[in-house]
Amino acid sequence: MSAGVRPGPFDVLVLGSGVAGLSAAVRLADGSGAHRSLGVLTKGVLSQSATRWAQGGVAAVLGGDEDSTDLHLADTLAAGAGLCDEEAVRILVDEGPGRVHELITLGVEFDREASGSLSLAREGGHSRPRVVHAGGAATGAEVERALVDATYQSASAVLEGWFALDLILEGGRCVGVIALDPGGHPVEVRATHVVLATGGAGQLFSVTTNPPESTGDGLAMALRAGVPVADVEFVQFHPTALHHPAMPRPLLSEALRGHGALLRDTEGARFVDELAPRDVVSRAMAARMAAQGVDHLWLDATGLERFGHRFPTIAASLTSIGLDPERDWLPIAPAAHHLSGGVVTDLWGATALPGLWAVGEVACTGVHGANRLASNSLLEGMVFGARLSERIAAGHDGPEPSGALRAVLGQRPIDGIACTPLADTAPLWSASSPSTMPDVPKLRDSVQRAMTSGAGVVRTADSLAGARATVDEVATALGQRGASAQAGELGNLLELAAALLVASAARTESRGAHARGEYPESSPTWRRRQILGTVGADLGPTAVADA
Repeated sequence: MSAGVRPGPFDVLVLGSGVAGLSAAVRLADGSGAHRSLGVLTKGVLSQSATRWAQGGVAAVLGGDEDSTDLHLADTLAAGAGLCDEEAVRILVDEGPGRVHELITLGVEFDREASGSLSLAREGGHSRPRVVHAGGAATGAEVERALVDATYQSASAVLEGWFALDLILEGGRCVGVIALDPGGHPVEVRATHVVLATGGAGQLFSVTTNPPESTGDGLAMALRAGVPVADVEFVQFHPTALHHPAMPRPLLSEALRGHGALLRDTEGARFVDELAPRDVVSRAMAARMAAQGVDHLWLDATGLERFGHRFPTIAASLTSIGLDPERDWLPIAPAAHHLSGGVVTDLWGATALPGLWAVGEVACTGVHGANRLASNSLLEGMVFGARLSERIAAGHDGPEPSGALRAVLGQRPIDGIACTPLADTAPLWSASSPSTMPDVPKLRDSVQRAMTSGAGVVRTADSLAGARATVDEVATALGQRGASAQAGELGNLLELAAALLVASAARTESRGAHARGEYPESSPTWRRRQILGTVGADLGPTAVADA
């Protein structure tokens, strides 16, 4: 598409190309509904999303007399540490099996036993084997392949290399986005419905399993528009990322521990239940590394049979750096992996702003609570992507008071989980542009290092304050946020960093994926969500750059 040409308008515009957004897009563009004008906008190429990096599988009750959706629900609630919305989790576990079978119909090839039945693995926090994988640890890539192929065949327009800058707000609703086209020109892309499916924000941290594209773009746009965002302090750190200079850090799938791999400290001793929820394992690792004065520990997979056959992707990655999992212990350390919070939605993916929807890691459905259960994220994207598409196709527009959004809209909180508004973060941008061109990569690295040291697995008031000082300094040095896609990404990281630091400082307890050094225990008084953004924010027309 030539520079400056406005695509659309669309009935639906999906921002992002992971499993959540494409699950919705494929359904909305299948030719059977009224919404046939569908655009998909992504800053990379369609197949370039965090989904393809997902080595974990899809957790769903797909067979076996020992398992049940009630058990899956109980495991999810336990991992969420008191902040899950039980109604949302019930939807997840009940509708999940059907969505897995739909993927199989689309052509996803999950691993199977010699008998032909699906191969089910157990992962951390799960009481039963219920996780399906593809290629051992290439599940995300296989799921993404099938959805990308279907989207190319059905979408009205696929805008690759476009970077969404901000939401367009008119008359109290979202009517599109301002985006930079591949040539760097600002363009209005209008739509009746805008779906945020932009993924997470692992790039807030210097050590992460997320790809470079995971810069919290959708969350930052929502924050700037005053759309309610919750639970951003709950960043899950995956305990078994390979300790290696490569970035994103290669992930040693939880399935390894599900098959019997062991965690060992520098003396070779085991120190934690390998199948405990991820927050428990990561905290135990952080404590043991601090006690032993080291920056990594070890995963012992030498007892696993047929490693290369079961986990060919991981085996190839390890071989390329000179490690043999059948002989060598594997160096590991926690890495930022998944954001459990996000833009608050109802049970159908609608946000508090009419015309704006959110799904996947960018959304806070209430499913994950304070800590995500392993392999529930791909499932969440599939289940709520389908529900969102059904809702839009049925002609619905604004939100309903259900799920995590219920208390935000002033209704009675579900399961006793209240919402606590947080004071808005201070303005990040300097009044004048810096006198010299900022070194954006250097500034980004500075923020990432500050967030890793100050807001990592364990946080304190002093460490959070130190990270905030760096965030403020970088914001001043950056100046104009949207001058380029690169600067826009950094601006979004700064926006979300400020929100995360405010929420983390306010939550004076340890719960799920949020651990405060001064407050090591959970507190009943903190069984609540912290909200940034208000429904009553000024949602009038947004000033638009020359488009």
